[in-house]
Amino acid sequence: MLNNESLITAHILDGHGGGKTVGWTEINNWSEEDGVLWVHLDYTTEESQTWLKEESGLDEIVVSALMSDDPRPRSAVMQNGLLVILRGVNMNPGAEPEDMVSIRLWINDKRIVSTRRRKLLSVSDLTHAINTGIGPTSTGDFLVHLAARLVERMSYVVDEIDGNADLLEEKVLTLQSHQLRPQISQLRREAISLRRYLAPQRDAMTRLYNEKVQWLDETQRMQLREIADRTMRYIEDLDSVRERVIVIQEELMSRISEQMDKRMYVLSMVAAIFLPLGFLTGLLGINVGGIPGAEYKEAFLVFSGILTTVVLIQIFIFKKLKWM
Repeated sequence: MLNNESLITAHILDGHGGGKTVGWTEINNWSEEDGVLWVHLDYTTEESQTWLKEESGLDEIVVSALMSDDPRPRSAVMQNGLLVILRGVNMNPGAEPEDMVSIRLWINDKRIVSTRRRKLLSVSDLTHAINTGIGPTSTGDFLVHLAARLVERMSYVVDEIDGNADLLEEKVLTLQSHQLRPQISQLRREAISLRRYLAPQRDAMTRLYNEKVQWLDETQRMQLREIADRTMRYIEDLDSVRERVIVIQEELMSRISEQMDKRMYVLSMVAAIFLPLGFLTGLLGINVGGIPGAEYKEAFLVFSGILTTVVLIQIFIFKKLKWM
């Protein structure tokens, strides 16, 4: 007997945006005359797997796809229905948004079977919409509603990444390199990771509105096409962020290089000034006979004056050559 942990939610749609919540008894006794049935399962439970394999009436290939651990977004016509696998951003507490959550669906004109492992807030939104009477009216409308909610939540994450790139462009002019490097690496990782997941989603959405199924009307196909275009724009935004991060990194490296050049320049000037002084003091510091001024009491002062004069002459020459 299946338990409530396996069945996350189930509804029979009334065709007007609402529907009634049902349990396993209604699911097992359901017929097409009752209305569109939506069953949403946690495929990791043994009970769900048993129902999918033995009682759902779905083909073995479809069942395998619905229980796949790490599926790639795609759509394909199977068993007089449509197999759709999509991803949404992970908005669960403590999770990274780019660690995307998959939802697997098999849909025909009268029934929807969906599975997941981790909670997807877009599905919760859809359930709430059905309970309040503003949900989908058909299976095609259900697919449009779900895809739209998945893309809408992606927009928040993409906008946040884009905003973080704007902040980094400002910070690169003021903060030190050791403060910016971790932020640059984190932002670049987020953009690359999210784009890697969105690219196959774009392909799946593009194929979805071209699938030859009777229960998708022209309006719904146009809506799916618009959703695919929005997904494409998000990918382009992520590409733009990646390019901006590269520019920020180059600007940071340029600043670091400029700072190093200034420091090396100062060290070079100091070395150039003290080079002749070191030569003279080293020459007069050798412990042999014949050193000038060895018997003259004022020799140290005279020699110090000579060194000072040498330094002043060097500074004058450096300024004349515009080295300082």
